Amino acid sequence: MPEPLDAVTPAAGTPVSPADVNVPPTVGVEEEFVLAARHSRAAVHRAPAVVEAARARLGAAHATAEVSQAQLETVSAVCRTAGQLEAEIVRLRSGAATAAAEYDCLLVPSGSAVLGRPGPPPVVDKARYRAFVRRFGPLVHDQGVNACHVHVGVADREEAVRAVNHLRGWMPLLLALTGNSPYSDGTDTGYASWRSLVWGRWPLAGPPPYLRGAAHHEQVVGDLVASGAAMDPSMVYWHVRPSPHLPTLEVRVADVLPGPAATTAYALLVRALVGCAVDAVRAGEPAPDVPDPLLRAACWQAARHGTDGTLPATHTRDCSPAAVGRLVEELWKRVESHLGRYGDDRWVGDWLSEVQHGGTGAVRQRRIAEHHGGRLQAVVDELAVPPG
Repeated sequence: MPEPLDAVTPAAGTPVSPADVNVPPTVGVEEEFVLAARHSRAAVHRAPAVVEAARARLGAAHATAEVSQAQLETVSAVCRTAGQLEAEIVRLRSGAATAAAEYDCLLVPSGSAVLGRPGPPPVVDKARYRAFVRRFGPLVHDQGVNACHVHVGVADREEAVRAVNHLRGWMPLLLALTGNSPYSDGTDTGYASWRSLVWGRWPLAGPPPYLRGAAHHEQVVGDLVASGAAMDPSMVYWHVRPSPHLPTLEVRVADVLPGPAATTAYALLVRALVGCAVDAVRAGEPAPDVPDPLLRAACWQAARHGTDGTLPATHTRDCSPAAVGRLVEELWKRVESHLGRYGDDRWVGDWLSEVQHGGTGAVRQRRIAEHHGGRLQAVVDELAVPPG
């Protein structure tokens, strides 16, 4: 059985730094999925049974429940190469889809439930989630949205925190490229990423603040927990953050992507961006101190319009508006050397070209619906992962 992502602790082995040119840095992916009833294609609350079946197939560490009983999450093994990562994502999706089929469900990689509300009824029966309900009330029942989280090994906590300052300005563009949730409960929301709007209702979701270092990070997180807005550090749901429990830097901004190739390419892009950020920290390069309100506004624009229109260039000091295509070119210049170092440039280049010419997951969902006369059941059918 491959080593699960959560097994990567300092005791189990320190991840290779992104600046090490000899060995690719570690990368792992967590993906969340909608469980949809096979006949109606609406979100269905069968997670307890499906998750147990998936754990039996994939290994206990590789499948887990999320807040809603209409969700399943997979957790990858720790990988170093693109081939390893894609094979792992295919394995997890196939096994989880097979487990879902055993309970008459489809495993659907969409950021939101195309048909049917994910809640209520009750959240998954875990003490942590019951505590969520007591503290946050109906906010918990309105979740059931699905993200893709990428972990990249960064062993030094101080470097990880300072790298976040170099990464936070790229979050709007990453969100624009990965929007995959235009529909919710049978309605076109008008957004490319409705998931990010729903998830953004949590008190501490969204772009991270500019942090002066590890000590400042611990102070800010401690103050937020003490305020009652979070139960613990894991509930500081920033788009990019040092992992609360792993020696990794975690990027959490994306919707779950439609297919394994897209997920792989996106994760490799994130790894390259993290490598660039750590290099910048080591070189003493100052990060642009983008104002929090502007960064939050840019993320809203990305969620609303996807790759259409313009975004503030929040990775720069002047933040001038630019077409998304121009920002993608700047992103490519930023990461190209890191991608080429490990042979990842073809994977990421092909995916970025596909998004620019064929559209994001949100565009694809709308195209499917239009082709089928507005039947959203067809969207679910075409997105659903085939059982293994």
